[in-house]
Amino acid sequence: MSGTSMDAVDTAVVDFSKSRPRLIAYEQYPIDPDTRTSIRSINTKSTIEDVSKQDYLIGELFASAVNRILSEQGIAPNDVAAVGCHGQTILHLPDDQYPRTLQIGDPNLIAERTGIATTADFRRMDMAAGGQGAPLAPSFHDQVFRKPGLNRVILNIGGIANVSMLPANPSVSVSGFDTGPGNGLMDDWCQMHLGHEMDVDSKWANSGEPIDSLLSAMLNDEYFSMVPPKSSGRDYFNLDWIQARIAETGLEVKSEDVQATLFELTRINICDAIQGYLPDADEIYVCGGGAHNQRLMKSIQKTLAGKLVADTHSLGIDPDAVEAVTFAWLAKCRLEEINGNSPSVTGAKANCILGGLYLPPTKN
Repeated sequence: MSGTSMDAVDTAVVDFSKSRPRLIAYEQYPIDPDTRTSIRSINTKSTIEDVSKQDYLIGELFASAVNRILSEQGIAPNDVAAVGCHGQTILHLPDDQYPRTLQIGDPNLIAERTGIATTADFRRMDMAAGGQGAPLAPSFHDQVFRKPGLNRVILNIGGIANVSMLPANPSVSVSGFDTGPGNGLMDDWCQMHLGHEMDVDSKWANSGEPIDSLLSAMLNDEYFSMVPPKSSGRDYFNLDWIQARIAETGLEVKSEDVQATLFELTRINICDAIQGYLPDADEIYVCGGGAHNQRLMKSIQKTLAGKLVADTHSLGIDPDAVEAVTFAWLAKCRLEEINGNSPSVTGAKANCILGGLYLPPTKN
């Protein structure tokens, strides 16, 4: 998969033969800047030709990543049950009059180029059943990370942040939702003003001062007061959203002060979600790129004083790999025709088998 950051193809080889998944290998294969720019340029004004071309190119990109990691690990394609491909999200409008979501990266190409059965398009069946189509990771977190007797939160900080609430009582269903911006807005603002892919450990943000009125304007956005189920993405939280909030204040702002404000926005929307929906959480385990932001991790720990905050290494899975392992697990569910969604998370009317199955051509 590649997330909202679009910086790399996250590729995991996972063994599910035991009671817990075993990560055999994990690699991040960088996406070159030109390709990333092309993907990010896709919007509602893009032509069918633009979208279909990117669908092809990203399919080739994902297939190449699969073949590369298998070659590096000395694993034959015949030894792989399936590829689980999330695809690259280019549209996610679950609350529109016509709810829809679109992930590109042609799975037919992946199946043909790798010779491996490929599962993809995981979100739309949940959406067809009235759900948000996201987040899907809480179902996996519930299976692998829940521990009776402990209230746990799995916090994924990618471009968008999302939480999985795993109550101590095994009879209580998992819940979860997208809390709001994670790294995405900070990354976009940093790229716009410094030309850097990210603000490492939020050092640039630390050089500025949060703007109280701008932070208030951001937090007043209706998304943060919406009751779950809810999910979001770059369709909503993007540079235009930042500029609109700045315009609301009527202030002349320094770019580093805006970055400091975006850092606070991320911290607050995450911590408010945890304190609001699982206030008795004992442990918070972080995955995704945000787990490497030491300033953000310390800030969350300080805000959630008295709770354990660590990354998912403590639970046996590399925090960078958790999302890729999730979609390997969803591929396994698809092959076994096991439900992959959690209606308590997405709001779907029913449990669903997620994803389409694409078989490679039969060799003569």
